[in-house]
Amino acid sequence: MLIRPALPEDAAAIWSIVEPILRAGETYALDRDMTEADALAYWLGADKETFVAVEDDDVLGTYYLRPNQPGGGRHVCNCGYMTSLRGRGQGIARRMCAHSLDQAHARGYRAMQFNFVVGVNEPAIHLWLSLGFEIVGRLPGAFRHPTRGYVDALVMFRTL
Repeated sequence: MLIRPALPEDAAAIWSIVEPILRAGETYALDRDMTEADALAYWLGADKETFVAVEDDDVLGTYYLRPNQPGGGRHVCNCGYMTSLRGRGQGIARRMCAHSLDQAHARGYRAMQFNFVVGVNEPAIHLWLSLGFEIVGRLPGAFRHPTRGYVDALVMFRTL
């Protein structure tokens, strides 16, 4: 599998990954009814570097890397990851996170922070913990899950 910077021609493949995750509304605090144009503007925004995970010309995952905060917080980065439905369970998210850690270090970031990990997203929490992240904060009832109601969100952090 190759992880490379996203190209303009990857937009349709990225949307095919992002759309079902947005519509499900279970893991991202984004509008479930977000349009394709708005979702791609968010995911591919000028404030981010976006990457895709490709195998045999098939985009199976995507992530972005950006500063978590401006100014004095710019040395900490933030990422968002999404894996296609057909790519789940193949270690793609783990490889994208490892790639993002390398990219962040190469760009001079000192740490990576995930601001809002939905507390019932157990596969993601398990993965991030296994990659050296710590839960440094809990936001009680901060996320409205479509079937579980109000659930906690976690802040996770790792020094690079």
